[in-house]
Amino acid sequence: IIWTTTPWTLLGNVAIAFHPNFDYQLLKIKNETFIMLKELISSTMERMGIKDFEVLDTIKGSKFEGLECQHPFLDRRSRLILADYITKEEGTGCVHTAPGHGEEDYRSGVRYGLPILSPVNEKGEFTEEAGEFKGQNVFKANEGIIKKLKETGNLIYEGTLIHSYPHCWRCKQPVIFRATEQWFISLDHKNLRARALSSIDEIEWIPDWGRSRIRGMVEVRPDWCISRQRAWGVPLPIFYCKKCHHYLASEGSLKAVKELMKREGSDSWIKKEAGEILPQGTRCSECGGGNFEKETDILDVWFESGVSHQAVLTTREELSYPSDLYSEGSDQHRGWFQSSLLTALGCEERPPYKSVLTHGFMVDGGGKKMSKSLGNLISSEEMVEKRGADITRLWVASENYQEDVAYSGEIMERMQEAYRRIRNTFRYLLGNLYDFDLQKNEIKYDEMLEIDRWVLSQLQTLLDKVTKAYHSFSFYQFYQLVHNFCTIQISSFYFDILKDRLYTQGKDSLERRSAQTALYEILLVLVKIMAPILPYTTEEVWKYLPSAKEESVHLSDWPKINERFVNKKLEERWERLISIREKVLASLEEARKEKRIGNSLEAEVEIHSEKEYKLLKEYEKNLPTLFIVSGVRLVKEEGEEIVVKVGKASGKKCSRCWNYSIEVGKSKEHPTLCPRCIRVIKKYYSSDQ
Repeated sequence: IIWTTTPWTLLGNVAIAFHPNFDYQLLKIKNETFIMLKELISSTMERMGIKDFEVLDTIKGSKFEGLECQHPFLDRRSRLILADYITKEEGTGCVHTAPGHGEEDYRSGVRYGLPILSPVNEKGEFTEEAGEFKGQNVFKANEGIIKKLKETGNLIYEGTLIHSYPHCWRCKQPVIFRATEQWFISLDHKNLRARALSSIDEIEWIPDWGRSRIRGMVEVRPDWCISRQRAWGVPLPIFYCKKCHHYLASEGSLKAVKELMKREGSDSWIKKEAGEILPQGTRCSECGGGNFEKETDILDVWFESGVSHQAVLTTREELSYPSDLYSEGSDQHRGWFQSSLLTALGCEERPPYKSVLTHGFMVDGGGKKMSKSLGNLISSEEMVEKRGADITRLWVASENYQEDVAYSGEIMERMQEAYRRIRNTFRYLLGNLYDFDLQKNEIKYDEMLEIDRWVLSQLQTLLDKVTKAYHSFSFYQFYQLVHNFCTIQISSFYFDILKDRLYTQGKDSLERRSAQTALYEILLVLVKIMAPILPYTTEEVWKYLPSAKEESVHLSDWPKINERFVNKKLEERWERLISIREKVLASLEEARKEKRIGNSLEAEVEIHSEKEYKLLKEYEKNLPTLFIVSGVRLVKEEGEEIVVKVGKASGKKCSRCWNYSIEVGKSKEHPTLCPRCIRVIKKYYSSDQ
């Protein structure tokens, strides 16, 4: 018993397939004996409404190989063959096989040397081979074929069910499979497959899983069918003898086509007859005939795109072969990446690319693929018009392109905010360098304040990681690194601490110029490493950069790591100080919520610790600035935990720096200032200066 959801393909049946390792049973039903897969008997009998049957014997599928049976309504024999694609899920386990109408069937047909029958033309209508069904649409013929089965007494059961069936992605109509003559590139000729697999291992794949993905595809892919039946395209430069139909693709004929294409383009193939293209005296190598006709098939478009390395890399002087990088969507492991590799191995005997980068696809905020039909598609032009080019570019860089990339208004709002934070970082840097001249005001590294040397060491770490991220095309890592550096390491910490020094110390004081030296280095590195992603913003910043040499940031060299600035021990020490600072800030926030203080400068903190007492004692003078409070008292106390107590600062508020001090009010000349601000005023801003 066989079953099928495509009765029209019975006209192409030449075999029935059995699984060699499955058990089949012989069933006696009334006066007939049926053969079925053991595990499917129950469901099949229930579907057909048969309750009375007897199991006569159990036989391995391999035993049926080589036997023959009669076609149900044609004068033709069908062979019994073996196949491992048969399953126990549905059907009868005896699979109708029509090599002309299915890929698995075709492979079985080739394996067993079966005739490849496909009595269907390009319109989906039966040909003369189909006999009484000639001219009928295959789907409409189903009814007539079922009727024929009934007439011959070979239809046991007829029913309807919902199942998956292939449809055209464009017009949504059902498709049919039919075997036709085509042109192929053999994957095993001259070891093409083996050479391709060897080349795949030599190429850098980004991400790494791209290597195993394309390798797996090349290992099992069939020969490449390069012919297509289309009205227009790049022609296959092949001719056929009108007398014996033997093909002609000689060196002379191919050269003639090549020269014609150079002169008149690919349309010349359509306009000219074979005799106008071929050299005079061309003869058929088989029968000696001199009349030819052109091949009407065109080249597979993947072959066209696949040889783009020849059209681009080998014809332009400014380029070289192979390409540094091929980049496309992850679906191109099956498409362009493969076709390019295979054609390049044929033309150049080496791959066309050194590296291959693949990315996901764009989806909306809900994860749905973007398309015109769904109405959720947005163009890059619309994005740029609405948000600006740099914000759009920053969003692209921020996404992990190795996965599908989501886009929505909410996502872009967040990206706009992230861009604003980066832009504000540039504004802070430029605003505090307005009076800084690198040649006159730069402070030597050894003379700089320790926290300024710490930030320069952090800057080198950032530069190293960002450079590596660019080299590995990990742009989302660049975004994370730069955004965190701008918002956390410098804006929320370094800049916050720096304000007191920049705004209250003397204009040319060591403290202020040390800070400005560090800020200049930060600005110079940031503007350069952000230039590839934010070209317009960084160019704008470059115009205001003090001591800028090149006309454009995009003409400047990539920054190099200054090994002198790298100080890992300093970074480790300040990491401990920052950790303590976070505990202090948390205690200050609690005090603020309890309304014991307003601004943090209204506070004085007392830190109890044994473990970190020595470190804190070394930095005791700098701790008020580090914690942004008016005073810090250290208490050496046993215990693993650091205890922070917050109290109200003593003294009065300095009107200039806002710090509280018991010394404010003691100076008759400057009764509202603290001693530090008085010293700065006298040194830098007195009337006789």
